[in-house]
Amino acid sequence: MSPVAGQVSGLYWCAGAGDAMQLADRLRVIAGVGLEGDRYATGLGAYSATEPPKIRHLSLITEEGIATANDWQQAAGLPSFSMAQTRRNVLLRGISAQALNDLVGQRFWIGTIQCRGIELCTPCPRPSQLSQQGGFQEAFEGRGGLRTEVLLGGELALGDALRCQEQG
Repeated sequence: MSPVAGQVSGLYWCAGAGDAMQLADRLRVIAGVGLEGDRYATGLGAYSATEPPKIRHLSLITEEGIATANDWQQAAGLPSFSMAQTRRNVLLRGISAQALNDLVGQRFWIGTIQCRGIELCTPCPRPSQLSQQGGFQEAFEGRGGLRTEVLLGGELALGDALRCQEQG
């Protein structure tokens, strides 16, 4: 196992499509499903019916990615996005957006939860629509986060470390 690559600094979930994201100190994560009660775990997310179906157990994003996107927003004369407005579940500090992107196809741990990076979260218009402010797709290009599959569930908590598995 490699050294710590990042740390959980925010946890968010919501029960239904378009509902406000709720901040939590800890959340239960179910293998093969995602966050207990979250819109994508229950099939109530805005993109739950996407064909072909996509794995949306957990979505991750970095503090650095949000800060860089908000720098872009500021330069464009647009308001900043909060973490909750990104519609992602797990906020990470101490890891770059590029290092997170590099986890596509890789297995890794967040605390006691084992995940596999599935695909990058391509910025879509939904966060701009829900927040009624523009720029999300442009600002978050290349730093929109990572969709993951949960391989081993458990409890996820603020402060949990993200650790990458060694190749082999």
